[in-house]
Amino acid sequence: MPVDKQILYQYIDACELVKETEREIEQIRRRRREIVTDKVKMSDYEFPFGQISCTIHGIPYDVQDREMQDRKERILEERKAAAEAIKLQVEEWLATVPLRMQRIIRYKVFEGMTWEEVAQRMGRKATADSVKKEFQRFMAEK
Repeated sequence: MPVDKQILYQYIDACELVKETEREIEQIRRRRREIVTDKVKMSDYEFPFGQISCTIHGIPYDVQDREMQDRKERILEERKAAAEAIKLQVEEWLATVPLRMQRIIRYKVFEGMTWEEVAQRMGRKATADSVKKEFQRFMAEK
């Protein structure tokens, strides 16, 4: 399956979106597990009907809120799955690219290095301009 090379630029956003979405899903799940506690005063059931304190426990939302949270979680799960599909697509495509270009792409696109830093990591007397040209030629190829 041919992959448009421009999808590379979506990879970083897809990675971040997965992390952000996982945090949002965890917040929803944490809220579902949340139990609120309150103290109330009431009458004793037996004579002389003195006042007693009682602790009650419950969940902080109603059925409509629960349904809304379930819908939101499903939407977040779909968003996460779409972002993970992009990540997987890029990883599969990257495995078909020559090793040298894989390194250049990882350093420049994924790690956000400058061309100078990429050249230093590549070694073998590579310069910022030579590595940049190599990358540009590769991206221009069909």
